[in-house]
Amino acid sequence: MLDQRLVRDNPELISRELGRRGMDVDLTGLQLIAQQQRDLEERRSGLQADGNRIGKEVGQRIQAGADPKGAEVAELRLQGNQIKQTVAVLEDEEKQLTARLREELLSYPNLPSKACPDGRSEDDNKEVRRWGDPRLEDGLMEHWQIAEQLSLLDTERSVRIAQSRFVTLFGQGARLERSLINFMLDLHTGKGYREVLPPVLVNSASLKGSGQLPKFAEESFRCADDDLWLTPTAEVPLTSLHRDEIIPSEQLPLRYVAYSPCFRREAGSYGRDTRGLIRLHQFNKVELYWFVHPEHSEEAHAQITADAEAVLQALELPYRVLELCTGDLGFSAARTYDLEVWLAGAGAFREISSCSVCSDFQARRSSIRTKDGKTTRLVHTLNGSGLAIGRTMAALLENGQQPDGSVKLPQALVPYFGCDRLQPE
Repeated sequence: MLDQRLVRDNPELISRELGRRGMDVDLTGLQLIAQQQRDLEERRSGLQADGNRIGKEVGQRIQAGADPKGAEVAELRLQGNQIKQTVAVLEDEEKQLTARLREELLSYPNLPSKACPDGRSEDDNKEVRRWGDPRLEDGLMEHWQIAEQLSLLDTERSVRIAQSRFVTLFGQGARLERSLINFMLDLHTGKGYREVLPPVLVNSASLKGSGQLPKFAEESFRCADDDLWLTPTAEVPLTSLHRDEIIPSEQLPLRYVAYSPCFRREAGSYGRDTRGLIRLHQFNKVELYWFVHPEHSEEAHAQITADAEAVLQALELPYRVLELCTGDLGFSAARTYDLEVWLAGAGAFREISSCSVCSDFQARRSSIRTKDGKTTRLVHTLNGSGLAIGRTMAALLENGQQPDGSVKLPQALVPYFGCDRLQPE
């Protein structure tokens, strides 16, 4: 969430930075609310100080010999009670304005980092580096074709169980999914991440804290009878692990890794990637999440990206790293690196991870702070897929396909899967 002090004191900065995202915003109304809220706060604080002074004066006069029931003391007490009544009214008005301001601010995205390249769309993203040699051959199959030949998944039966855009894995497919999850968790915990298995259902406060609500309500699945939603990403519950907490600075950084099923409606994407594992309503993902001191978020962003890249390197999957421009940033992100894996059958790079630094945006929404001595500051948060399991499986199938119909697996996965290839049944 944006800092309301900026809304009040420097709305031009917000308008300019959101303009880099391609937004044209008028903050005049919000600025007025923020100023009214500040004026009420100052008036209330002044009256409270007067009330405290009067309370002390009552005690001092009684000690000096004034009659506790006399007119002099009664007059002071009357003044004190009138101040208390006025303060109560002002507190209520202040709370209403604060709630209104917060609700309005929840719909505004994060300000982009100064280092984030300007641009209007994904066409303006900047390639940073590549790793590995993409397999370039004619006649290679796409992953959904390979999966059908090897009987790894079934979409028709999934429609019977749920609806379209769900998939059921069988046999080697189910085992490969499980193997990938365990491999990624072991790789990241070996680097010092603390493993978390969070709830799959999350409340509205958690979604607001991470930035999914109110903006992306239509993208999520909601339980009609409860204030609970199916989590769209483990980023949501991980953000709320420390909601309304002060984390001692000596405990930072906190680094978590979590496996979770993820659920998204994929509204507006119908007709795209209708086959296979690329765009589903339910998918598995291993998520990386950091809470860091604000002074260290830049190096943390480089490290979380490197940790996600390490998965692709261990699995011998060629990829490239893109830095997203301002026009392609996610709602909560200030700066993002996307990892795109090579799909040999499709002959294209496809996104498999987004690694973002969110500055203090999520921490302000979730009230997550740290303390240096007497100074309290909002922490910075970072997140990155480490990795999306279905897309990783797709890349393994397309890049590992063999002329005999089998799929060769990378050596790092063999201890988890039990052999070095998927075989036709």
